[in-house]
Amino acid sequence: MPDSIEARIKVDLAGQTALVTGASRGIGKSIALSLAAAGAKVACLARNEEKLKETVDEIIAAGGSAESFPCDVTNSEAVQKIVDTIHADWERLDIVVNNAGITRDTLIPRMSDEDWDEVITTNLRSVFLLTRAATGVMMRQKTGRIINISSVSGIMGNPGQSNYSASKAGIIGFTQTVARELASKKRKITVNSICPGFIATEMTDALGSALDEEVKKRIPAQRLGQAEEIADAVLYLASGSASYITGQVLTIDGGLTA
Repeated sequence: MPDSIEARIKVDLAGQTALVTGASRGIGKSIALSLAAAGAKVACLARNEEKLKETVDEIIAAGGSAESFPCDVTNSEAVQKIVDTIHADWERLDIVVNNAGITRDTLIPRMSDEDWDEVITTNLRSVFLLTRAATGVMMRQKTGRIINISSVSGIMGNPGQSNYSASKAGIIGFTQTVARELASKKRKITVNSICPGFIATEMTDALGSALDEEVKKRIPAQRLGQAEEIADAVLYLASGSASYITGQVLTIDGGLTA
């Protein structure tokens, strides 16, 4: 391939506004950076105010536009207030990426009520709250893109992750249902889900050599995915080229679930 051709996709989101949850690190941060690089003004949400500021500072230093909104995305009132603020100040909300997620891994006999509730609330309730709040704005605009980050664990399950797998499977069902509700010609809102496999992040770094062996045994591509590869998929689904794609589940896993 000639050196003059760049591998990354080119999407023009100038004049659009986006909201990304879990934007303080990992996949969420990469998504926020990519949306900003494509021209969108990005509202970055997470609980960690210091890490969130790092994302926003990086976007601004690169010439993009972003603002941090420290937020507990499981809190209904807080979520609605932020969406209302963004709509009032920025006048639009074109793209919502529901990425926030946590793990509390343990086998089912040892899983506490708190382990279960915290994961379901953070990973699934937050998607419901942001989607509900955003659709009010998007329906009035008669356009919008909602992109939910699920996981291959929601498709195939993973021992020790019954809470996480249930939350991510729930996102898939939620995505497909809401897509049907919002797909009419009057509304023009698409709702899709992305299921990453093993992606190189701080979370996978902690697994060290054990993960390397797992990758070699289970993943045909024999490598971890990169956060930028998930962000590329988000860019496409957020673009005008994806206006006829809704209710779909895009798996990005190096062939793990093939």
